[in-house]
Amino acid sequence: METIKKYIEENKQRFLDELFGLIRIPSVSSQPEHKDDMVRATEYIVEKLLEAGADKAEVFSTEGHPVVYGEKIIDTKAPTVLVYGHYDVQPVEPLDEWDSPPFEPEIRDGKIYARGADDDKGQLYMHFKAFELMVKTNTLSCNIKFMIEGEEEVGSKSLKKFCIEHKELLKSDVILVSDTTMIARDVSSITVGLRGLSYMEVEVTGPNRDLHSGLYGGAVANPVNVLSKMIASLTDENNHIAIPGFYDDVQEVSRDERNEMAKQPFNQEEYNKSIDINKEVGEKGYSTIERIGIRPSLDVNGIWGGYTGEGAKTILPSKASAKISMRLVPNQKSKKVDKLFEEYFKSIAPDGVRVKVTSLHGGEGYVSPIDTVAYQAASKACEDTFGKKPIPVRSGGSIPIISDFEGVLGVKSILMGFGLDSDAIHSPNENYPLFNFFKGIETIPLFFRYFAEQ
Repeated sequence: METIKKYIEENKQRFLDELFGLIRIPSVSSQPEHKDDMVRATEYIVEKLLEAGADKAEVFSTEGHPVVYGEKIIDTKAPTVLVYGHYDVQPVEPLDEWDSPPFEPEIRDGKIYARGADDDKGQLYMHFKAFELMVKTNTLSCNIKFMIEGEEEVGSKSLKKFCIEHKELLKSDVILVSDTTMIARDVSSITVGLRGLSYMEVEVTGPNRDLHSGLYGGAVANPVNVLSKMIASLTDENNHIAIPGFYDDVQEVSRDERNEMAKQPFNQEEYNKSIDINKEVGEKGYSTIERIGIRPSLDVNGIWGGYTGEGAKTILPSKASAKISMRLVPNQKSKKVDKLFEEYFKSIAPDGVRVKVTSLHGGEGYVSPIDTVAYQAASKACEDTFGKKPIPVRSGGSIPIISDFEGVLGVKSILMGFGLDSDAIHSPNENYPLFNFFKGIETIPLFFRYFAEQ
């Protein structure tokens, strides 16, 4: 442990400088204008993996954004850990809500502020530096492979095919991922469950052009009005999703497991205060932790239509659109939910409009057992660095490719993340505490040690 801490202390500033170099590359996977930036990010990652001690690192083309693969094989008989992460980031809009430029990392109050500071460049870079530490101190006890993709934020559309085509190259004993959160700075946790995702875009069209609201208002269906009512019909007064068949495959969690979940440290008042709401809202009969971890949800992610500029423009819009995501629990299948949603949404459309529904991307949920060698290694590593055993938790987030890893590569994933809910990922002023960044670098080598020992 002292060797680890000493190496980190001696190289702290360099670690940050290198991370900042990656953050400054605006690798927004969903926006075509950043295609060249995606390539620059892969080149930077290859360079840093080789500098850290990889035997080889290379870029693989896909039908979408490239994948970086790297490895160091110390002994063919030793266990192999495959590290997964992503270099792509979410869009930064709205820009005017950022306190500092999103791609110019800035340290304030002990936190790195930038897009990707946590999700996932900061957490990914912990693994690069932990790998370097193990190589330089001659303590690397497992073979290590890296698979770094550029499409996680848009559904990992190309990665399953990549895994199928390179199954032998990716052969490993466990997949290690840091793209999740801990309960609190002083309460570590290991994520043992993820929700799946079904992401849709809907479009409601009325007249063939925008119309004068005085001459046509009250006589023609207004797509914005109609869309608003249709969206309101997706849930009932108990915040229960109204789509027929939606809950058919939802497995009810036992009362015993719900009681165990309730033991997690959680303060509802502090939670509400942290996001400035006066009351939590969700599916009736479930706590906040349960609503996030073991129940599905439906949310409008964006809605647009008509005139939204300054001043007045009295029109009846021709079109209105929305993006809607449904977080799914294990056993629900995203393709089935896509179909149920489309059928129901079209069925509730009134006369006078046309409806188009498009599935953008999705993936399945994931549950990992806590009695595996890999989980015990992660638990012991976190216990050493945080001073107490981590708590297994189910996350409300989604990493769609994780379930595909098990199906295609045949290995389990350990979700050992170091982010916090307060890190504002996907939001303006995303941040990552320096404490968590360095604590991750300290913990990861211990996972390798204990995994090899067991």
